[in-house]
Amino acid sequence: MYDLLVIGSGPAGMGAAIYGARAGMKLAVIDQSPVSGGQVLTTYEVDNYLGLPGMSGSELSDAFRAHADRFEVPFITTEVEAIEDKGTTKLVHTTDGDYEAKAVILATGATHAMLGVTGEMQLAGMGVSYCATCDGAFFRNRTTVVVGGGDVAVEDAIFLAGICKKVYLVHRRDSLRAADALQKKLMALDNVEIIWNSEVSSINGEDMVENVTIFNKVSGESSQLAVDGIFIAVGIIPNTKLLKNLVEMDEKGYVIADETCATSVQGIYAAGDIRKKPMRQIITAVADGANAVNAVQNYFIAL
Repeated sequence: MYDLLVIGSGPAGMGAAIYGARAGMKLAVIDQSPVSGGQVLTTYEVDNYLGLPGMSGSELSDAFRAHADRFEVPFITTEVEAIEDKGTTKLVHTTDGDYEAKAVILATGATHAMLGVTGEMQLAGMGVSYCATCDGAFFRNRTTVVVGGGDVAVEDAIFLAGICKKVYLVHRRDSLRAADALQKKLMALDNVEIIWNSEVSSINGEDMVENVTIFNKVSGESSQLAVDGIFIAVGIIPNTKLLKNLVEMDEKGYVIADETCATSVQGIYAAGDIRKKPMRQIITAVADGANAVNAVQNYFIAL
């Protein structure tokens, strides 16, 4: 019997593990991957984490894991198949057996929807990014392209327009899905050009992105667009499939939980990118982990 089981070893899970260990809890972190870090591992350089500018994603992940190892946090490498609420205890079913705890922190993260085109995986972190606010500063005074037509894509294009020489927005339809206010702001920018009815069919370059191939769905023609970076904003998928019928979620699959990270089920908490919230960054995920542990402590006092 554990006091706390943390599901996921990204920034939220690692933050929870460290705070839980310092609080003297008997805990363990469960993750299907033996390498901790989550999405941070795919980030070439992290320039906005407080006090550690210019650190690579893998270096930051290693630092998080080393911190947890310092507190001798146990890590269990296995896949979680289901979580069962048994009142004052929670049963975590995995491919290697069952684990029981008084409380569970869900920190399974989210996955950026990918284009699935040639060069995307190969150049990830080398000019291919899924977060403009995270990586945009590396493309100051350079040329970038954003793919998508929703609020996030338009917000990314607006953000990049403030620091980039030129920004292209590629959208597969002839109109954007973003809010009218965002569209008006975008259209007023001189250094933004929208490429309608088009898709990125490949991302090209040797060690860094050099250009992208654009396919026009109306003309059927392909052309190459020279860019230094591509920001893909076609959606984020929360890793919450195993939580169906366990906790309350919104229509997009994000767990509904307030700043204490408490879900609709007592003793179960959601931290990081799976939680419904306005901003998903490394620093907010770590904060969620700390807040969730604080809530768990208060929960134990009330038991």
